Amino acid sequence: MRSTATDPTSRSAAFTRSLTTTGYAACALAALWLASLGVLQWSVVRFRFSIVLTLTMAALGLGLWLWRRTQIRSAPPWLVPVVLLASVAITWAVPLFSYLRGGTLTAALTVLTVVGVGAAGLLAAPTAARSGAAYLLAVLGHLVTAAIATIGDPAPRIDVWVTLQQASDALARGENFYDMSWTDSPGIQDAFTYLPWTTVLLAPGRWLGGDVRWAIAFWSVVLFAGVWALARPVRGDAPSDPCATALRAAVPVTVLVVAPGTLTQIDQAWTEPLLAAGLVWWAVLVRRGHAWWAIVPLALVCASKQHLALLLPLLLLWRPFGARRAFATGALTGVLIAPWFLASPSDFVHDTITLLVGFHPIRFANTWYLWFLNEHGITLPFWVTGLVVLGALGVAAWLISRRQPAIDELLRWFAFVLLAANLVNKQAFYNQFWLSAALVAISLAVPALARENDAGDVRVSRAGDVTAEPRAGSARPATGS
Repeated sequence: MRSTATDPTSRSAAFTRSLTTTGYAACALAALWLASLGVLQWSVVRFRFSIVLTLTMAALGLGLWLWRRTQIRSAPPWLVPVVLLASVAITWAVPLFSYLRGGTLTAALTVLTVVGVGAAGLLAAPTAARSGAAYLLAVLGHLVTAAIATIGDPAPRIDVWVTLQQASDALARGENFYDMSWTDSPGIQDAFTYLPWTTVLLAPGRWLGGDVRWAIAFWSVVLFAGVWALARPVRGDAPSDPCATALRAAVPVTVLVVAPGTLTQIDQAWTEPLLAAGLVWWAVLVRRGHAWWAIVPLALVCASKQHLALLLPLLLLWRPFGARRAFATGALTGVLIAPWFLASPSDFVHDTITLLVGFHPIRFANTWYLWFLNEHGITLPFWVTGLVVLGALGVAAWLISRRQPAIDELLRWFAFVLLAANLVNKQAFYNQFWLSAALVAISLAVPALARENDAGDVRVSRAGDVTAEPRAGSARPATGS
């Protein structure tokens, strides 16, 4: 879905054979995107084997993409508009779970329709101005949709929203929200299952606007701004004109804003946009040679949700970030969560670890764990699910260590590991799968390197740049972040 200029004569024959640059890969990605997000909208709140199968096919497709290192350099001009229009059609046609009713629901869906149709029109024949306008339309449309959902449904009946609201109030009073019971929660009554910085980063929405969803909308805009920054070329990137740069930013943002199920995610106060915002700004800082500063947004999101710890072993092996920064991220994460842990170690461990490990399966989590349980009455032992997660993590770690990929491929490895973990989880829902999809979309914003070489030895400079030194018969040296 991105277009960049490359010089075919500068690539080795081996490199040319190893990468597919035709539009077929882009069409396959678009089809998997629509199928996955479409069934995810349908998945709230129902379990179907077809949903599990579709998400598994998406994981296999992503794995094949990563294994073959397929590069999407071009796409048919109609593809992005078709994805946007199809996303709007799916949003209207597929059952959508929302607490919005009547006019407010229609208004929110109408805004998403305007964004999808308007962006499709602008990107059908993109210029720098049209791509920028599509990007701004999407950002504004998301804010309007978030406002409609927040005002139109002031008290969603979901424990996520209740606990975030009341934890924010507790933080303002200086109380420990790991030692509280929640009032009128339709689910969890006496635990705060997130890590503490979810509350810290979302509480201003509650304090200033009365609802944490205002803060989630803010972090969504931070995410979109990060995609724009990620799309801008840096030293070592292929030449990129203003149109290509704007288009690389517009495509991920527009498809994310109108992705099927977006309205449900906003309404339910799911926090994954906060995590995506931190990860995209980590990527921006690393690309710009500020890898030590990149520890800050990464540690903040690691101190917000537990499963992001899965990414640290991958970063430990990726030399542009490296072991020292990975350990520093872990240390800073520990410092960030220490006040709550030290206030009551037993409550903290119970809420963030013990409760989740022993929590009962949710029957409409569309995962293989629930398929075995719902369809066959089999409770998969922990070692089986752990084997799948460690297997995906191990494959990713091995190939990252061996290849030292560019940052766009690394973001897709993040998505793959999280997706594999979700597929065997007993509590994975739309929002967890959305984060994997968002990381894939974000990776498309990264410009191509000026010269590419998959046969060289990779070295890392003090600034964190990757330098590929060719072996005999390979392409010329390549530099990039």
